[in-house]
Amino acid sequence: MKKKQRHTGHPKDDALISREALLDFVSQNPEATKRDIARHFGIRGNNKIELKRLLAELADQGELKRERGKKLLRAGHLPEVTVVEVTDGDTDGEMLCRPVQWDSDEPPPHIVLAPGHQTRDEGLSLGIGERALVRLRPEGKAYAAQIIKRLGATPNRAVGMFRKMGRNGRVEPVDRKARHEYFIPEADIAGAREGEIVVLEATRDRTMGLPRGRIVERVGKASEPRTISLIAVHAHGIPDSFPQSVLDEAARAARPQLGNRTDLRDIPLVTIDPPDARDHDDAVWAAPDDDPQNKGGFRAIVAIADVSYYVQPGSAIDREAQRRGNSVYFPDRVVPMLPEHLSADLCSLKEGQDRAIIACHFRFGADGRMKSHRFERALMRSAARLTYNEVQDAFDGHPNDRTKPLLEGVLKPLEACYRAMCKARDRRSPLDLDLPEHRIELGADGRVKSIGTRERLEAHRLIEEFMIQANVAAAEALEQRACPLVYRVHAPPSTEKLQALGEFLETLGINLGQAQTITTAMLNTILKAAADTPNRELVSVVMLRSQSQAEYSPDNIGHFGLSLKRYAHFTSPIRRYADLIVHRGLVRSFGLGEGGLTQKDIDRLSRTAEDISAFERRAMAAERDSTDRYIAAFMSDRVGAEFPGRISGVTRFGLFVRLSETGADGLVPVRSLGREFFHHDERTHALVGEKSGLTFRLGDRVRVRVDEATPLTGGLRFALVEGGSAGAPKASAPGLRRGARGGLRGVKRGKRR
Repeated sequence: MKKKQRHTGHPKDDALISREALLDFVSQNPEATKRDIARHFGIRGNNKIELKRLLAELADQGELKRERGKKLLRAGHLPEVTVVEVTDGDTDGEMLCRPVQWDSDEPPPHIVLAPGHQTRDEGLSLGIGERALVRLRPEGKAYAAQIIKRLGATPNRAVGMFRKMGRNGRVEPVDRKARHEYFIPEADIAGAREGEIVVLEATRDRTMGLPRGRIVERVGKASEPRTISLIAVHAHGIPDSFPQSVLDEAARAARPQLGNRTDLRDIPLVTIDPPDARDHDDAVWAAPDDDPQNKGGFRAIVAIADVSYYVQPGSAIDREAQRRGNSVYFPDRVVPMLPEHLSADLCSLKEGQDRAIIACHFRFGADGRMKSHRFERALMRSAARLTYNEVQDAFDGHPNDRTKPLLEGVLKPLEACYRAMCKARDRRSPLDLDLPEHRIELGADGRVKSIGTRERLEAHRLIEEFMIQANVAAAEALEQRACPLVYRVHAPPSTEKLQALGEFLETLGINLGQAQTITTAMLNTILKAAADTPNRELVSVVMLRSQSQAEYSPDNIGHFGLSLKRYAHFTSPIRRYADLIVHRGLVRSFGLGEGGLTQKDIDRLSRTAEDISAFERRAMAAERDSTDRYIAAFMSDRVGAEFPGRISGVTRFGLFVRLSETGADGLVPVRSLGREFFHHDERTHALVGEKSGLTFRLGDRVRVRVDEATPLTGGLRFALVEGGSAGAPKASAPGLRRGARGGLRGVKRGKRR
């Protein structure tokens, strides 16, 4: 507490302080207690009763309020230590906050976190929506804040659909795991309307009835297709608006000049992306090597947008990009890591326009081995913006008007270089899990038009292999210069997961082997053996689930899945902060100019790697949830229809089935399988009927009926129509009728014991 201001002329024992003097004292001494006031003004004896009455009167009139027990605070003022939430940023890079607790009807005072001094730890600065415990210092009518403890995003928020209930309301959460709705008092509805998706903040724990909340944001009507992705954005706490300071900084960015850059504008570099790509990070070029020492080899260039030129360390854009970690992609929108002026314009390698790049120059041998690499800052001009499909058509002998002029001089050399690189790829034998990927196509009205399987072309593999080689080169170059970096690491499967995989493969008559060290080549042999059997997809799914999750780390353990000793993300700096860190390392290590890795960046590399790994998982979860909701909306018009599918998951409470046509995943509750008890066999990934022996295994083909589709949560519930394999029944299982193939036909509901 601040040093108390002494009052001149203490009142006599039988006199009390004026209201104005008391309020003035509390204003200058936040969190003063009644004892502090009495001691300061010399109030003793029975007059303390009168002081208590005066304090109660001021509290009833809203002039004073109690803080943390006996401490008093003048209404409209903030305690010295309080919790704040970041709401915006200003043009000077300062973050603006509001107090979490504010009882006055007047607007809360401005609270400012100055850049560079926001937090004592070495982690990220606070971003919009995050909270912190701070120490406040009055500055006129505003406050300056110093962070005591970072609290992260608001933990007690939820997203749901608002329903009017008389004068009050209720919110049904979008989270399928939520166990209750929220009651919203009339005063906290904030203008929400029936059927709107809202963000609420829980205001107190449940004592009787539903927990209470107050609405803090209205997202949009649940019936509008565009709201689907916004639900995922808000439910996962993904920042979807840029502070004005970031937008202003981006607007000042200028087109690059040649300066000290190498001029590569005459080299026909091309971008190859999906037709709906929103940004273009990378461009490629290759040609036969004219060096007689590299007969049959190739020269190649991978050009990557020089984001480090525009996003300087410690700038407002940098702080915001670090807080986001990556761009997040939905069927109808992208939530970018960088402002659109950079991500979709100045940093995007647009056809026919000068763009700043970091170029990686390669030499590959005829056997596909990388013989050398070097990095430089350069200026390029894309010769063409091509799509995977039109490049594949050109490879297949059907060029169009855009690819025909490029076929001999650009595309065929790229393909020839790729074929050589494939030889080296096959020797290292990366894990070859080629599971189908489903694609959602939206119509002009924003609703799902179709759901199909994404085509996997050689043109995709070509770009993928060029990017892998560039990422390897970046990691090698930084290691050679002893520059700290963020690796992309992927640990081998754990002993427990390998044991479970081996036990499962034994049930299919496949031997994993007892080698001391598992390799991707060994796993690929198993995948190849299962390729021409009915168990092909089943083996791939189980093997995928045995893998660990890739992540970012300053400590290199290699990349098991790609079978590489060192690997770092370098090729997508528009959409991944990890790549920007690697770019800065290259700029620093090779003296390429401004924007290099700073000592501060290096000191907090571990924390940065930890944060961006978490942000990546957050983005994946949001994208997955959005896809589930789009699919549920699409299937809501098909309730009652039957579809073929495969069992994609087996749990003690039921079967997850993935439909063959759409890739939609839904649950078949175990209680709907019949009246007998079903045992969950974890070893064989199966549910087995106790009496009938009826067995449902991972990967089995089944036929299901759509019983329920809930777009709000993305949930689908199926009923099994046909499927399962006959076992050795101990007794007849009531409620089940055998199909011709030993499966079910017309499953009746029954109670599970």
